[in-house]
Order: sequence, then C-alpha cells, then structure tokens
Amino acid sequence: MDVDTCIPRARVEHAETAKYESEFKTGRRQYTQQFNTLYYKRLNTLKPFILNHARTKWEPKKIHLTPKVLNVEGPEPTFIVGTIFMDSQAKPSTLAQVENTHWISDPTPPRMYRDGTETVYLEDESGRIRLVGDAVDKAVLASGVVAAMMGCETQAGDFDVIDMCFAGMAEQPERTFSEDVFVALVSGLNASVEQPVTLEMQVLAEYLCGAAGGANDQKTSARIVQTVVAGNIMNVPVPPIGHTEDARANDRVPVQKLVASVDAYLSDIAACMPLALLPGPGDPSSASLPQQPLHPSMFAQCRQYTGFRTLTNPAYFEINNVLLLGTSGQNVRDLCRYSNETPCQLAAQSLQWRH
Repeated sequence: MDVDTCIPRARVEHAETAKYESEFKTGRRQYTQQFNTLYYKRLNTLKPFILNHARTKWEPKKIHLTPKVLNVEGPEPTFIVGTIFMDSQAKPSTLAQVENTHWISDPTPPRMYRDGTETVYLEDESGRIRLVGDAVDKAVLASGVVAAMMGCETQAGDFDVIDMCFAGMAEQPERTFSEDVFVALVSGLNASVEQPVTLEMQVLAEYLCGAAGGANDQKTSARIVQTVVAGNIMNVPVPPIGHTEDARANDRVPVQKLVASVDAYLSDIAACMPLALLPGPGDPSSASLPQQPLHPSMFAQCRQYTGFRTLTNPAYFEINNVLLLGTSGQNVRDLCRYSNETPCQLAAQSLQWRH
C-alpha cells in the first residue's frame, strides 16, 4: 500500500482559550433562582424573530396577533406567542417520589414523556392556555421551546392550533476559506478499569495522527485541525451504596491506573493537534449542567502540550474564525424523550427552534 511518509498537518488560527471559557463557569453554585426567569428571558429574546416570521406568514391572510395568551377570545383566527410547557404524568416528580416512597438511589427516568396522555400549554407572562388539535399531536415539540401558534379559541376555552412557526435558524455570517479543514468530534470512548484502551480507541488515535490507512486517508487526516472529545471519556466505577473508603485497602488504585492510561492515550493525540475535552454524564465532573471542566491534574502528560484544553459542557471555542458551540449531548438526549425522531434530526430541529 502506497503511504506518504510525511504530510504536513493543516494549521489554522485558534482563539485564545480564556476568551470564552468563562461563559459556563459557575464557581459556587446557587440554587435559589427559579426557572421562570430563564424562560421569560428566552421568550423576550426570541419573540421579535418569531413575530417577524409569523407576521410574514399569516398577516397577508388577515390573521393578526393577540398580544397575551389569556386575551384570546372567540372563534376568529389569531396567533399568539409564548413558551411551550408539556404537562405529562410520565415526567418524574421529585416531590411525588418523596411523598410516595423512600428511595436511596435515583429513580430510572421514563424513556418518553409524550405517551398520549400529556397536556400541552402555551404560556407567557399573563398565564397559559391549553393547545389542542391535530397540528399539536403531530408536531415535534418540547417544553421550553418558544413558538407562535395560529388558531382559534374553542368553546372549552382551549386553543385549537391550525399552524405554528418558530424563530428559525439564526443568520450566519458569510465566510470564505482558503482550504477545507475539519474538526474531529469524538464521544463515548468509555475507557474502563477492565479495559482502559480498546482496539477501537487505538485505531482512532492512529487515524487522527496520520498513522493508519493509505495515502488518501493520511491526506484527509492531515486536514483535521482540532479533535474534540465530547463526553463519556471514561467509566469511573461507582462505589456501592453504604461503601466507606478504606485508605489501607488502596480503593483508589484501579481508578488512578485508569486515569493514567487515558491520559497516556490522549497525549498521543494532543501531540499531533489541539485537543479539547468536554465532560459527559459518565465522567468525574459535576452532574448538573453546565458541567465544569475535568480537573487538569488528571492529565499530566496531556498538559505538556499547549493545544490541550479541558472545557465546560456546553462550551464555546473558535477555530479559523468560526465560533462553535458544543455539548456532550445531554440536551439532545432529553429532547429524545419528547419525540421518536433521531438525535440528529432533533439536533437540527433545535437550530430551527433556537433552543
């Protein structure tokens, strides 16, 4: 097999790490603020864009805006703007669980929140109104999405939805590039104590570093200018309930060996190109979003390279004057509980929602 022995890797401009790293840094977490502030902020931010689309779509048909959802009256078609809220018996309720039983471990969440028994509302600062109709039943919707609904009031006081629209994808600046370059997105390495580095992981590192495949493969890998490992880097074993750590038993030795093996593996990639790590649900980081960066002391070998970064989840980073926002997928996983669409379809839909 003909393999080029030396293909220079493409180089692009990377923004300073500190430019965006404070966006999702939390410091000491505060749990006193309620979610309604976030929802109203999102509603007021997206409302001008949604109104622009709604007026373009419906006002030529002589259908006009009702400013508040509670001001809807009569059978005349109108449209309203608000935040979708889905009330479902399948959603876990902490208060109900504490009231009904005493559990010592987290309950398993249901696979789906939409099971045909849910009630869908549209709410703004004035209150909420129930949404009904085939358009609602067939649409891909989720709690927290800001939308405009066109329809009319029913005799029961609900809002019969005929059509709907969203903010749409944000306008993107025009970009020109002198050459095509790539960002490698990796997730789910799931290194374990039993098998810290799998064969698949070895093949991946060889490809990213240009040591696998033929000449065409190496030319492609040479155009990868950044690798992002987005979550579930390692499976740290969880101690059993009631376990008390005994320093004399060396309980931490297997985990320390796992971290050292992962560090050595990732350092081979960091030696070839910039490498960013985002924590995921299985990694040793904070459980709630935004997850804080994996501690740099875990990656002694990787830290020797200036292109290595541990980031929050979500995280911003700028490559070749393109601003990227990435997550480890918990937000898309939650959207999957509202729809049978694929994760990729829901990720694309979230861009249309600006959610």
